[in-house]
Amino acid sequence: VERGIVVLEGLDTAALHLIMPEKEMEVDLSKDIVFADSDVPYEEEILRHPYQVKCWIRYIEHKDTTNASNTSINMIYERALKQLPGSYKLWYNYLKLRRKQVRGRCITDPAFEEVNNAFERSLIFLHKMPRIWLDYCQFLMDQCKVTRTRRTFDRALQALPLTQHHRIWPLYIKFVHLHNIPETTVRIYRRYLKLSPENSEDFIEYLRSIGRLDDAAIKLAEIVNRESFVSKEGKSKFQLWHELCELISKNPGKVTSLKVEPIIRGGIQRFTDMVGQLWCSLADYHIRAGRFERARDIYEEAIQSVVTVRDFTQVFDAYSQYEESMIHAKMEAMAEKGPSEEDDLEIELRLARFEALMDRRPILLSSVLLRQNPHNIHEWHKRVKLFEGKPREVINTFTEAVQTVDIEQAIGKPHTLWVAFAKFYEDNNQLSEARVIFDKATRVNFKTVEDLASVWCEYAEMELRHENYDRSLQLMQRATAVPAKRAAYYDKSEPVQNRLYKSLKVWSMYADLEESLGTFETTKAVYNRILDLRIATPQVVINFASFLEEHNYFEEAFKAYERGISLFKWPHVNDLWSTYLTKFIKRYGGNKLERARDLFEQVLDGCPVKYAKTFYLLYAKLEEEYGLARHAMSVYERATKAVLPEEQFDMFTIYIKRAADVFGITNTREIYEKAIEVLEDKHA
Repeated sequence: VERGIVVLEGLDTAALHLIMPEKEMEVDLSKDIVFADSDVPYEEEILRHPYQVKCWIRYIEHKDTTNASNTSINMIYERALKQLPGSYKLWYNYLKLRRKQVRGRCITDPAFEEVNNAFERSLIFLHKMPRIWLDYCQFLMDQCKVTRTRRTFDRALQALPLTQHHRIWPLYIKFVHLHNIPETTVRIYRRYLKLSPENSEDFIEYLRSIGRLDDAAIKLAEIVNRESFVSKEGKSKFQLWHELCELISKNPGKVTSLKVEPIIRGGIQRFTDMVGQLWCSLADYHIRAGRFERARDIYEEAIQSVVTVRDFTQVFDAYSQYEESMIHAKMEAMAEKGPSEEDDLEIELRLARFEALMDRRPILLSSVLLRQNPHNIHEWHKRVKLFEGKPREVINTFTEAVQTVDIEQAIGKPHTLWVAFAKFYEDNNQLSEARVIFDKATRVNFKTVEDLASVWCEYAEMELRHENYDRSLQLMQRATAVPAKRAAYYDKSEPVQNRLYKSLKVWSMYADLEESLGTFETTKAVYNRILDLRIATPQVVINFASFLEEHNYFEEAFKAYERGISLFKWPHVNDLWSTYLTKFIKRYGGNKLERARDLFEQVLDGCPVKYAKTFYLLYAKLEEEYGLARHAMSVYERATKAVLPEEQFDMFTIYIKRAADVFGITNTREIYEKAIEVLEDKHA
C-alpha cells in the first residue's frame, strides 16, 4: 500500500481472463489495477465471503455511489460472476448496466458486440430465464440485426419450456411485423398459432394486408368451422361467416382454394334469421365473376326463401340496384358503340324486368311475412287485397290460406278467412260456390264456439241479403239443433260442433229471425228454449218479455221476468227487477196491491245496499199512490236504515218532506231527532 492506493501485481493472464473479456483485457493488461482506500473493506469482505451475492452487490453499490468508472464496475461484475456464474440477480443487473452504457451510440460501435457477447455468456447459465432472452432479443432488434434476432428468438423458444413460450411470442410477432419479410412472417405465424390458436384473427388480418387472400380465406374458413373458437375481438359466429363470405365474394379471382358457393350456402342454412347479407355476398360473387344470369337466379332464390323483413329488404335493395346497374351499363355500352335493334330489344327487356320486380315487391314482402308466421290471419287478408282485380289469384290465395292456417296456432280469427272467401264468391254472384265454402266452414273444428257461431250467422245473413228467408231460418234451425252427443259449452275436449247448440249468438239471431219472419208460437218457443238452456242474458229476458207484451200476453211476460230473475244473481238481476216492477205497477196499479207488495218484499230481501235506494223509493211511491200513508212512512223509515251511509241524508230529506206533506210539520220532530242521531256531523 503506497499513498493510499492498493496495487495488485503478479496476476497472471488466466486470472485476468476471469475478470474481464479478452477484448477488454488486451487493452487493460498493460495497466495496473488500482483500488482506493474505501474499497479495502469491501475487498476484504468478498475475500472472506466470495459466494455471497449481497457482498458483491454492496461493493457494486459502493462503487456506484463514488462515481467509479464503467471499467471498474464492469470488472467487479466480472469477478462476481466468476464466483457466482448462476446468479440471475448479478447477470440481470450487469446486462442492464452494459445496455445503459451503450445507449445513444451508433449501432455499428464495437461496444454493442461486447454487450452481445455478455448476453451469450449469461445464457450459458441462464438459458431457462425468459427475461434474459427477452432483453437480448429486444437489444438485437434495436441493432436491426434481422437474421440474428430471428435465430435468437428460435433459440429462446427451443431453450424455454412450453409454459413460458407465451412470454416470447408477442415480442417475436412484433419483430416480424417491423420488417417486410412476408414469407418468413407467415411461417412464424403458423408456428405461433399452434400455441395460441385464439390469435388467428391477427394472422388473417396480416395475410390480407400482404395480399395473400387465398391463405386468409382458408384460415378464416378454418376458424369458422371450429366450434370451440372464440373471437378475441368479440365477433360472433355470424360476423365471422359474413367476413368470410365478403372476402371470397369480392375476390373471386384471388381466392381459388375454396368452393365459394357451398361455403356461403352453409352459412345461410346455419344462420336462418340473418341471411340477407350472406345471400347478397353470394350474388356479388357471381356478379364479380361475370356470371350475371346466375346472380339473378341467386337473388330470386333469396327473396323466395328469406323469412325476415330485414333480410328481405337487404336482398331486394341489392337486387334492384343490380338490375338498375345492368341497365345503365348496357345503355353506356350502346352510347359508345351505337344502338342496334338487338340492343334496343335487350334494353326494353331489362326495363320490363326491372318494372316487374318493383311491382312484385308488396307480394314478395307478404310472402316473407307469411313464411315467418303462416298462421297470421291478418297477413292473409292483406295478401288477398294485393290481388284485388285478379279473381284467380284471390281464389288461390284463399284456398292456400284455409289449408295452411293451423287453428290452434292462428293469430287472429280463423273464421274470417272462410267468411271473406264466401263473400268473394257472393260479390261475384256465385251463390252456389259461396254456400259450398260456408258448408265446409261449418265442419271446421274452430278454437272457440264463437268462431263457428259467427260462420253460421254470416251464412244466414248472406241468405237474407238475397231474400232467401226460408233458407235462412233452416240454417238457424240446423245450427241450434241438439247434437247426438251433448257437451258443456266450455268443454274444450269436445269439438265446437257439439257445443254450438249452447251459443247465445246463434240463438239470438234465430230469435230475431223468428220475430221478423216467423209466427208468435215459433218465436215464443225459441225464447223458451233459450231460457231452458240457461244461456239467456238479462237483455234476452227483457226482449222476450217485451215481445210478449207487444202481443198482449202480459201475464206470460211477467212469468218470463220471473224465470229470468231465477237465473241470475245480484247485480245482474237489478235491471230485470227494475223493469219488471215498473211494468207491473204500470199494468195493474193498485188492483193487485198485495202481489206488488210481495214482489217488493222479495226484491228487498236480498238486495245489496248499493241498489236498495231505487227500490225503496219505488215501493214508497206505490204505497203513497195506491196504498196507505202509514205504510209509505214505514217504507221510508226502513229505507233510511237500508241504504248506503252516503245516501242516508237524501233519504232522510225525502222522508221528512213526505211526512210533512202527509201528516204535517209537527209530526216530523221524531224523524229529525233520529236523523240527527244517525247522520254524520256535517249532514246533521
